Amino acid sequence: MRRIPELNPKAAEGQPTLFDTHRFHAFFTTATADTLNTVAADKTHRKHAIIERVNADMKDSALAHLPSGNFAANSAWLVSAVMAYNLTRTAGILAKGSFEKARTGTIRAKLINVPARIASSARRIQLHLPDSWPWQTAWQQLFTATHAPPRAA
Repeated sequence: MRRIPELNPKAAEGQPTLFDTHRFHAFFTTATADTLNTVAADKTHRKHAIIERVNADMKDSALAHLPSGNFAANSAWLVSAVMAYNLTRTAGILAKGSFEKARTGTIRAKLINVPARIASSARRIQLHLPDSWPWQTAWQQLFTATHAPPRAA
């Protein structure tokens, strides 16, 4: 049994909670207490939860196409999925803010699929972002991180 402090108490409607200050989480393991104590078992369980989140995130993208009847196609989809996942997560980290821990679908929807208009004038390309776009700051941080401003000559 693991005890976690309740940092975000919610007002319960109806029946009150049994324990107001802590949440309790039970977990089971097949390892003996000599091999894996409670703290080590909890750390192992948390690592497993992170991997499950990555797997779910990848299944929402390119891994949704698996399995196909062709081994080479499965291999190509897996390689593409891993590259797309890593690049999208990197973009989220560079954008900072709420995108650092966002799922790749959120990053694609809010930062990659940009509702912008491209205009060119005097051989210069200009990107017109929408007015009062909620993710403009994060997108500009990502753009600045990936495209450094030109150096003064």
